[in-house]
Amino acid sequence: MDFLEYKGYKGSVEYSLQDDCLHGKVQGIRKALILYEGRTLDELRQDFQEGVDSYLEACIADGVEPEKPYSGRLNLRMTSEIHAQVAARAAANGYTINEYINTAIVRLLQEDQAPYGK
Repeated sequence: MDFLEYKGYKGSVEYSLQDDCLHGKVQGIRKALILYEGRTLDELRQDFQEGVDSYLEACIADGVEPEKPYSGRLNLRMTSEIHAQVAARAAANGYTINEYINTAIVRLLQEDQAPYGK
């Protein structure tokens, strides 16, 4: 899936066959809902940018800090057996658990972007 990007915010791009229009929502924020739509990609992009600008202006007017998309903190659940294996492999390779998991995820993401996939 492709995303629109503006001022550090990412938004989805989806198509509604029923409404014959493009639409999306800003990803990675929990306390606000920013939706946008358009008949063309240019209209979608403009509505997306206006939505982000409106959100930021409302935060300033209300005296609140705008939410930043994706804080970089992730609560990951796994079995105790997997946790033990990850800890052992991380230590054996001189990594912290976070470094080990991040390295594994980056590798998987790179593989996922291969032109032909699996």
